[in-house]
Amino acid sequence: MENEVLLMQQFEEIEMKVERLIAICSSLDIANKKLKNIVTNMEIELQEKSLAIQNLSEERSMIRSKIDTLLVKLENIVDQDENSLQ
Repeated sequence: MENEVLLMQQFEEIEMKVERLIAICSSLDIANKKLKNIVTNMEIELQEKSLAIQNLSEERSMIRSKIDTLLVKLENIVDQDENSLQ
């Protein structure tokens, strides 16, 4: 009889520990899903920022090209004025 009581107590302890482990696993699963969502959102944000940087770089190159073109035109005008003055 005493062995049966001891055995039942051990089963109850095991059952409580298993329930605790299930609860821990469940909370870890929820935390993992939240972290995956954060990572996904950060990846999307990173892609958007990378695209914005690329667009800014292209815009900067276009502006530099236009400035260079304008400088060449100004240089040509200055050269023409100097030649006409001589």
